[in-house]
Amino acid sequence: VQLQASGGGLVQAGGSLRLSCAASGSTLRSNYIGWYRQATGKEREFAGGIRWNGGNTAYADSAKGRFTISRDKASSTLYLQMSSLKPEDTANYYCAASPGVIWSNLAVPSAYNYWGPGTLVTVSS
Repeated sequence: VQLQASGGGLVQAGGSLRLSCAASGSTLRSNYIGWYRQATGKEREFAGGIRWNGGNTAYADSAKGRFTISRDKASSTLYLQMSSLKPEDTANYYCAASPGVIWSNLAVPSAYNYWGPGTLVTVSS
């Protein structure tokens, strides 16, 4: 099982960034894959998630209207397109998966068994 997030970097407030998450192995048997983020000194929080086969998405309130999750099934890659970025979006961003995740616990970090290394997003003011 492998999840590898990439694409983080430094961006000015108001800018955009696209993160990628390459998935492989048994991760692909997960129904849902989530994007989480964790800022320094804060708990890990749900940013959004997608149903791998149906493409249904869900977003945290803080992400609605600014973040868009998509996936390319052919390459087993998940994307998080972020726009109108704010300094408070600064965090390490992670993708996560688990066969046990269902729609009702998509936003619950403990529901996920597999986490990839994070990619750091820094938004300057």
